[in-house]
Amino acid sequence: MENNQSSVTSLMTAFGRAYHFLNDTPKIFEDSVAKDLITDLEYTDISTNLIKAVHLLNSDIASKYQHQPEELIKWFTQVQLSPTTLSRSAYCENVLLHELTLGTEQYVILGAGLDTFCFRHPELHGQLEIFEVDHPATQQFKKTRLENANYMIPNNLHFVSMDFTQGFDMQSLLDNGFNKEKKTFFSLLGVSYYLTKGELAELFEKLLSIVPPGSSIVFDYGDEGLFEEKGLYNRVQSMVQIAAMNGEPMKSCFAYDEIEKLLEDSGLLIYEHLSPTSINKQYFQNRKDYLTAFETIHFLHAVKKY
Repeated sequence: MENNQSSVTSLMTAFGRAYHFLNDTPKIFEDSVAKDLITDLEYTDISTNLIKAVHLLNSDIASKYQHQPEELIKWFTQVQLSPTTLSRSAYCENVLLHELTLGTEQYVILGAGLDTFCFRHPELHGQLEIFEVDHPATQQFKKTRLENANYMIPNNLHFVSMDFTQGFDMQSLLDNGFNKEKKTFFSLLGVSYYLTKGELAELFEKLLSIVPPGSSIVFDYGDEGLFEEKGLYNRVQSMVQIAAMNGEPMKSCFAYDEIEKLLEDSGLLIYEHLSPTSINKQYFQNRKDYLTAFETIHFLHAVKKY
């Protein structure tokens, strides 16, 4: 990973959240902070690049809206960029807020990027310890953006620098105040695709091995059609190709039985599974825009066995 690669990815995700908050109705996920972490110039530059991307991905749409740049930005954002990131964040945070009522005291965000949960929920500062795990360059980038936007880092937010694609270092988490005796909730969003099946199994085992039973994790994964399905407007195929072009090729996909066994071998049971059809029904039903669930992406909530 190049030093600026994770920053670019984080910016694109933040742009999608900001665009949704500013422009889309009804809201799938409300991130009122994301725009504060992007400069006006970056927002403009990303918008310009999205327009160029439409010309590469879909010449028919590019021609149809050639004199409507805002429609081109909307098309790319709603079709390609945002559907999965918005819905998986909404699902993950809904699960987390429910887990808090069941005794969860720690939240570990793996691959946190420019996540804003802590700043959108100041009411939890005395109730929940939050650990953001990410590449050192991304974390420094985020700290700078928070400072520039005049956000104070609360004492319940802990930055844990780690490139966990090279192996998860549990000791780094412990050194930053993580308490292995407390019930913990983990999120692993937009990461599983870039790990081999063996790496993902090892990560699950390390994450959940030292925390109490009832601790849990939410993650997304691609099904066995990930590398074959083209998707609406060829967006699934484009997602895989764009990842490879950016030097971060997607490595794994799973049949449901396969992911179930991988989790069981790590001491986890599936509590809830959302298929693309379920995601579409829960988050995208009756919309009048382009937003729909990606065809090959699933969400899963798994719990450590008692």
